Amino acid sequence: MTIAPLMLLVLVALAGALAGGGDVVEAALLKAHFYRHSCPAAEAVVRDIVQARVAADPAALPARLLRLFFHDCFVRGCDASLLLDSTSIAGGGTAEKDAAPNRSLRGFDVVDTAKAVLEAVCPGVVSCADIVALAARDAVSVQFGRDLWDVQLGRRDGVVSRASEALANIPSPSDNFTALEASFASKGLDVKDLVILSGIYHQVNIDHQ
Repeated sequence: MTIAPLMLLVLVALAGALAGGGDVVEAALLKAHFYRHSCPAAEAVVRDIVQARVAADPAALPARLLRLFFHDCFVRGCDASLLLDSTSIAGGGTAEKDAAPNRSLRGFDVVDTAKAVLEAVCPGVVSCADIVALAARDAVSVQFGRDLWDVQLGRRDGVVSRASEALANIPSPSDNFTALEASFASKGLDVKDLVILSGIYHQVNIDHQ
């Protein structure tokens, strides 16, 4: 299923609003083509893997990777803390991935594949957080044959992941408008963003199963 033109008018703005990572200092350090010298193949590697996977699942995968990106950014900024497993949490505890709002997320395997390839090419250089951001952009862009926006790169991966924070930060389907408005405002998003992002979730037919 393709993404409607109306969504494209705001998709870049929505991605940009969240892609800074939620930290003013960190956001100021991000830049396009961050890995130009340290890992020149980074963006191409992610793009090639995502395009191949989207070709096999064009109806669902773009929406799934976009949803993965937004759920990651809504908790602690765009730091890939969503990727951490509960078994890896120091001192025990339940990670974001296992929180109720995230149990239906799909696309982790795409990120894992890209990370594995990049570790073979440029060990310890490219963050998972940047891979998640690139994968969302590349998946949505496939049907248009060009990148719809530049992804600002240079994020560091988070090492803290708490299911309780996912429950507190990710909007619930049962939230009323006031609660949703407050949640989006805390991330630098306004009512227009709320309405359109809700439309994205419905119109691209995200699979919550």
